[in-house]
Amino acid sequence: MVAVYVNFTLLRVLGMMARSQIAVVRPGVMTMSDADLFRPKGPRDGQYETFLIEKRGAVDWVTLNRPESLNSMSRTMMLELQHYFGELYTDHSVRIVVLRGAGRAFCAGLDLKQERAEGEAGPVAGLRVQRRVSEIVMRMRRAPQPIISLVHGAASGGGFALALASDIRIAGPKARMNAAFIRIGLTACDVGVSYFLPRLVGASLASELLLTGDFIDAERALRLGLVSDVVDEAELEARAQRSIDMILANSPVGVRLTKEALNMNIDAGSLEAAIAIEDRQQILSAQTADMREGISAFLEKRPPQYRDG
Repeated sequence: MVAVYVNFTLLRVLGMMARSQIAVVRPGVMTMSDADLFRPKGPRDGQYETFLIEKRGAVDWVTLNRPESLNSMSRTMMLELQHYFGELYTDHSVRIVVLRGAGRAFCAGLDLKQERAEGEAGPVAGLRVQRRVSEIVMRMRRAPQPIISLVHGAASGGGFALALASDIRIAGPKARMNAAFIRIGLTACDVGVSYFLPRLVGASLASELLLTGDFIDAERALRLGLVSDVVDEAELEARAQRSIDMILANSPVGVRLTKEALNMNIDAGSLEAAIAIEDRQQILSAQTADMREGISAFLEKRPPQYRDG
């Protein structure tokens, strides 16, 4: 009897161990392995796997680092970008983010080889896969820090979306951007592109670019206001630094509230609604010590010393 009880207990333990290591696939039930496919992925030993972060004071220089695949977005990159931009929401030690790509391109979009390897999925799983990339641009817009994208070479599909979700875009002369999704049998409206693009260039041009999947080059992007400037690739960093220096000269809370107001007022239902947001931001910033410091510095003809308070 004792032997039977021991054997039964052993079987139960072995069964529990097996279930902890093998994902049992049941419709509608998320397993541990499923969660790992969609959970934002933080750095290991202080470093992300798919991009580099160089901290220069209050500025994060983020370099997408898969140059062998033109910085295409692997599953790991998407989850790491989700984590990074999500953490920025409460990290006011970072005031500006510069986003760029290593090698010959900014970002060539989704890593199609990896996505095909995952196999086909039904609508529920498919929506979760879709949100894995679209969540990145939403977190970029929620982040209070201005994001400057330095676009060189290809910025296609999801890479185009990363550039559009940024606050400032500076391009190299060989930059080429397009909504590549429509060229592989999908709709061109993906990862926020159909939201950002008409607001940046107007509905007519957005329709042309999205319906054709055609590239827009750097010079045309500059003429249409899609990018702020076009400079030689060797000058991209220096050009970004000019904007960085000017932003850092402003009060941290003023910059954060400005980005928030821009985000909200681009979809404001009326002038009155936009003015209400502006009034709110001004009253909030007017109560800060930084505002008083800014006025004192102006009157005393000296640079302000802001303390984010």
